[in-house]
Amino acid sequence: MSVHEAITSHTQKMHAHLEVFQELDLKREQAIDQAVAQYSAGEAFTVDEINRYAAAINEHAKHGISPTRTYITKDMLIEYVQRSRR
Repeated sequence: MSVHEAITSHTQKMHAHLEVFQELDLKREQAIDQAVAQYSAGEAFTVDEINRYAAAINEHAKHGISPTRTYITKDMLIEYVQRSRR
């Protein structure tokens, strides 16, 4: 029975790790959407919040099985918006 309990415990930890990743990744995507909307409206924007979430995701990934995320620059966001308009 202890093997079963160990497997169950490990699976629960992996699941919890991935749930945290999904929450952080969703917040990062929302920050991207906000920055895209601000840029598209001609407003000032920053990628700081996006990169704060990327940092949190990357730190979280060191302790489990979740993927990492890339830090972005303002130029990368501008290029993304301009490509999506084509």
